[in-house]
Amino acid sequence: GSVTADERHHQPWGIVHGGLYAAVIETFATTGAFEAVRGCGRQAVGLANATDLLRPHRTGPLQVVAVPIQQGRTQQLWQVEIRRPGDDKLIARGQVCLQNVDVER
Repeated sequence: GSVTADERHHQPWGIVHGGLYAAVIETFATTGAFEAVRGCGRQAVGLANATDLLRPHRTGPLQVVAVPIQQGRTQQLWQVEIRRPGDDKLIARGQVCLQNVDVER
């Protein structure tokens, strides 16, 4: 997937705030994890998000790729990378642990 950063996402020094990366990483990991358990009457909820901020970015598109590391009966672990499309530089990466829980009816 992708996300486009602009001035609305800047911290006071003119670069994208790390909170944007953490939120994008959590969103993509949770979406992937949910799709993995949706047909089983379960949903995935985040337990931990570790986001590493590697390079500054100011504005423009970013490419996001989420990959499952482990998908078990009760937990999942996902890795997410955010890259700048123009030069393929890794801007941020994260790992999200999720719990698979029954959907309440």
